[in-house]
Amino acid sequence: MSDDTQQPIVVKRIKKGGGGHHGGAWKIAYADFVTAMMAFFLLMWLLGSTAQGDLQGIAEFFQNPLRVGLNQGSGAGDSSSILKGGGEDLTRSLGQVKRGDVDGKRTVNLDAAKGREPAKSIQEEEAEAIAERVERARLTDLKGQIEALVEASSTLRALKNQLLMDITLEGLRIQIVDEKNRPMFDSASDQIKPYTRELLQEIGRALDKVSNGVSLSGHTDASQYAGGQKGFSNWELSSNRANASRRELVAGGLKADRIVRVVGLADTVPLKQDDPADPINRRISIVVLNRKAEKALRAPSEVEVRSSANLPAVESSINASTEVRPADASGAVRENSANWDYVPRYRRDRAEPRG
Repeated sequence: MSDDTQQPIVVKRIKKGGGGHHGGAWKIAYADFVTAMMAFFLLMWLLGSTAQGDLQGIAEFFQNPLRVGLNQGSGAGDSSSILKGGGEDLTRSLGQVKRGDVDGKRTVNLDAAKGREPAKSIQEEEAEAIAERVERARLTDLKGQIEALVEASSTLRALKNQLLMDITLEGLRIQIVDEKNRPMFDSASDQIKPYTRELLQEIGRALDKVSNGVSLSGHTDASQYAGGQKGFSNWELSSNRANASRRELVAGGLKADRIVRVVGLADTVPLKQDDPADPINRRISIVVLNRKAEKALRAPSEVEVRSSANLPAVESSINASTEVRPADASGAVRENSANWDYVPRYRRDRAEPRG
């Protein structure tokens, strides 16, 4: 018989376990990770957008953070600034010196004191780089136009191998060279062959389509006249040939004021260094100048102008073998006008033939 006074004992067991995939601990870890990544990319962006000089200053600070304190300064800045404690000098961008109330000698910014031009900004440098690329592309396009003109003419197509074009630091260089059986000029003369005249005039028409200045230079081979350098020499011959080429370019349509320089270099700059007597060294070089080269040639010369009292002494020291006299496009001498031509005082037929 059971005892009604005894109560049953009930034991409750609570089963404990992990939350599994529906727990929230991973969210906190992921949020920390995203925050760290955002801070990292923000740091990378700041480093990429900071100037190189600022990066070097930050690096120097962490290498020696007590440098300013050891040098008895309260910070770094420009001592030439009128603001007490330093500041940025708008006329310069180089150098950092102490700032603040410092006893002793004052450091002077020499760049700012001498009035030197400030360094170009990044925007100005980028604008110049873009302008140079555009100008180079325009000169490359001009090169292609001249090549197309030569291909379109049956007469000029035969001169294709004598036309050398390339892009140099000065601009587009167009060289018309001699061949053994097809010279550009009569022997020992500045008389242009008919096919050379046609080529130069076509080039003149093409060059008139751009606004760049033009430089011409005449070159000869190493063969010398029998009289050597005392009489009519390769210097006069190369100058006359360059000038004759200038006249043909102008006749083709190139404006005369576009020509910046006409020089004769004789045999001093051979195209074929190992064979100075090679006919290819006899050439006319036409350079379509880029903006920098043209500016350098047109800039006024920094030569001290002497008083007129010294002119007679200077004139007496000049070699009297040549006389500057104007001439028209046909080569005839004209008075009271100025252009590129000069005529030797002696007759051309007195020059001894070249050896």
